[in-house]
Amino acid sequence: MEFIFNKEEHKEEIQKFEIFIEENKDKPGALMPVMQEAQEIFGYLPMEILQLISRRLNIPLSEIYGVATFYSQFSFIPTGENKISICLGTACYVKGAEGILEEIENQLGIKRGGTTPDLKFSIVDTRCLGDCSLAPVFTINNDVYPNVKREDIKGILEKYR
Repeated sequence: MEFIFNKEEHKEEIQKFEIFIEENKDKPGALMPVMQEAQEIFGYLPMEILQLISRRLNIPLSEIYGVATFYSQFSFIPTGENKISICLGTACYVKGAEGILEEIENQLGIKRGGTTPDLKFSIVDTRCLGDCSLAPVFTINNDVYPNVKREDIKGILEKYR
């Protein structure tokens, strides 16, 4: 699935971002804060924005791409309105988290790391959500779903549609 970045739709955000770049371009190590600001404003790093960063900071696009692919905080696809994080740490994995992940993927028609075409859901995996006694556990945004079973998934997802 290819997501199209519409510059006209994001005109205000682009202007805000260009001001941020201008205010920060001469600071040492400007690339990381500029990329973080882009991720914050746009929810991901569209190619058009990477090209803008390259031009304004005078940094080769290949170098920017290298930084973006090195750090997991950056994404090249839009994040969905509802971010699903599934713990695949040892306790959750042993208690069936992989099956929970598969069920969520089946229900949404996307794989981990993906976003639904309607931009309603994104799936990410994580290694720990901090409470192994609740395994298997996943979150949707800030809502925690402990001791989940495959048959619970459809109803949980319906709350967010």
